[in-house]
Amino acid sequence: MEKIKLKLIVIALAASMLTFLSQGSLAYYSTAATAENIVTSGNVKLKIHEMTDQGTAFPKEGVYIMPGDIVSKEVAIENICQQPFYLRVKVIYGVNEEELTAEDCFKLNINKACWKENGGWYYYQGILEPGEMTPEVFSHVEIVGSKVDKSYIGKTLTLSVKAQAVQSKNNPVTDGKYELAAGWSGE
Repeated sequence: MEKIKLKLIVIALAASMLTFLSQGSLAYYSTAATAENIVTSGNVKLKIHEMTDQGTAFPKEGVYIMPGDIVSKEVAIENICQQPFYLRVKVIYGVNEEELTAEDCFKLNINKACWKENGGWYYYQGILEPGEMTPEVFSHVEIVGSKVDKSYIGKTLTLSVKAQAVQSKNNPVTDGKYELAAGWSGE
């Protein structure tokens, strides 16, 4: 009888060990897995609008100027994507392919209520939502008569507007310092 009890105990112990070991093995093999994560980023798109005070598009061929003239050029930016964004604008001045500083020939009436200058860029003071357009960056350009003398006769003065945008979602700014938002490109 004792031999039978001993055999039953050994068989029960072996069965328990086998069950215990197989559970550990099953748990180990069932936790090994790989995951594939796909992340898609959005994009931001904008459109620069250059109009005259008459509501027409600013002529692509430019306008004829004289020293002291005030030229109507209303510049605003439109968000043409599905994402809200922060925005900055840079004005680049030139004469016959040579870059100038603003003081050389031009004077702009920047809309300082909505745009703040920092490092040569004008930062829109808000978030531009999809489908919205900013208030004008500036509405006219004065040709500085004391700077545009006879040495400019026959030359072409240029004023180009460059705009950049970065997403505002999950990209907070502190104290309205939009220039500190992450993602601005070097130029």
